[in-house]
Amino acid sequence: MDTPKDIEQATTAIITDGRPDNKARRYDRQLRLWAATGQAALESARLLILSSSATSTSVLKNLVLPGIGSFTILDASLTTPEDAGNNFFLEADESIGKPRAEEAVRLLSELNDDVQGHAEVRSLEDVLQKEEGGERWLRSFSLVISHNVEPTLLERVSKLLWEEGEDAPPLVVVRSAGFLAEVYIQLQEHTIIESHSETAPSLRIDKPFPALKDYSLSLDFENMDPTDHGHVPYVIILARALEGWKKAHDGNLLPTSYPEKQEFKKSLLAMKLKIDEENFDEAEAQAYRAYTATTVPSEIRSLFADPKVQNLSSDTPVFFHLVAALKKFVESQDHGCLPLTSTLPDMKASTGAYIELQKLYKAQAEKEKEVFKGLIQPDVPVDDALVDTFVKNAHGIKVVRGKRWGWLDEDKEALINAIQVAPKQLSIHLSLSALSSLAKKQQPGAPFTPTLEELTAEAQALLPVGTELPDEFGDAVGEVARAPTADLPNTAALLGGLVAQEVIKVITKQYVPIDTYCEIDLIDTWTGML
Repeated sequence: MDTPKDIEQATTAIITDGRPDNKARRYDRQLRLWAATGQAALESARLLILSSSATSTSVLKNLVLPGIGSFTILDASLTTPEDAGNNFFLEADESIGKPRAEEAVRLLSELNDDVQGHAEVRSLEDVLQKEEGGERWLRSFSLVISHNVEPTLLERVSKLLWEEGEDAPPLVVVRSAGFLAEVYIQLQEHTIIESHSETAPSLRIDKPFPALKDYSLSLDFENMDPTDHGHVPYVIILARALEGWKKAHDGNLLPTSYPEKQEFKKSLLAMKLKIDEENFDEAEAQAYRAYTATTVPSEIRSLFADPKVQNLSSDTPVFFHLVAALKKFVESQDHGCLPLTSTLPDMKASTGAYIELQKLYKAQAEKEKEVFKGLIQPDVPVDDALVDTFVKNAHGIKVVRGKRWGWLDEDKEALINAIQVAPKQLSIHLSLSALSSLAKKQQPGAPFTPTLEELTAEAQALLPVGTELPDEFGDAVGEVARAPTADLPNTAALLGGLVAQEVIKVITKQYVPIDTYCEIDLIDTWTGML
């Protein structure tokens, strides 16, 4: 039997040992998405789920499989035949009449032996009102997930976690009725280094570092072996051509007008020795990298003015100390750019030429990284691995600052604006909010059968006086009236994947989570942001 390795070892097992262990094989695909740091964050997370509905267990399935550290289900309900009929993690013969939380934990735990599951057979109301230390217990988790929780209790949980400040666990609120649903993540401040931005870091061809410039000028293109000539990387071709452009245009640094850009592209193709040299065709296609000025992205520059960057203290999160060092780096360098990354895109080149280019970029990136490290305040506890990750992803760092759950229904101006820009999304939101509003007025134990007229009246009451409901509201409220309490397997399955994906983003602090209301319509099969 394989001896278990820690996650750092598991991700490098193929290289160091030649044979990955069970853990590396089990998590191979996801490690390619969020690497060892993300997996470690996932395995140390403690989640609290408020209910063991079909949607809740579907979300948990997609978190247990990738190896969440532990989860706790808080639910005082006993399993009914209806529960067993729509929840894949309840058994008709075994579960009916037993605590729903315990049964769900039992079956979910079978998916992954490494994950710890716990059942709390008590109500959220008891935790909030009757138990000493209940509120502290809620705040002790890494993240809280809520599905169709009684509105008054949800508001209390939301307020409790929001007032705790930035140290409070994020709250993921899921509401669904029939084929409609809504997801919202309540978090105050969420910093992201590894956003996995679709925008590639600059190769800085327009501002070449000395080694790149010297190397491009040292090559004798005219007398080069034809095979080598056809495998020169486009980065070198562009750097060489740009230097030639500068000399021929009296110091005009970059082609700016359309005719100039076309002229520059023609000069690239004129460097060909043979008509089928694809590396020069690639250089022409990538010419924009040479004449597009490398600057600090506006989102990054706005972070330089963040109050936490301007007012550093011993209590300031490390992320903002690193941003402050990044600001100093940009201001101290003649090129005024972010630190260079050694990551290069694929390109048509020989192995030797590509490796030589990699060496140039890696050497310069190491130099600039050392400069960056020297600008970090000496008393900031930061290790080299974090610095490496930050520098590599400096072009895509982000700070997400959210709002408290329920803010939209209190912002009349935002509601009016949403009618104009997102009427379909707002219609779902208003229908679900109207359902919640009626649920607050429901007598305990009485059947909950809201009518179309009652839901419409509640939704209208959310809008400013004189404001009409969106034209699309009728379709949304009709579905909510048809199935106000239905937790359909189809909807639960989709929400299971969507919510788990967003939870993983928040826990790993990789990729960018949704920062507003996400509306889901499985009748017309679309999702949209509000």
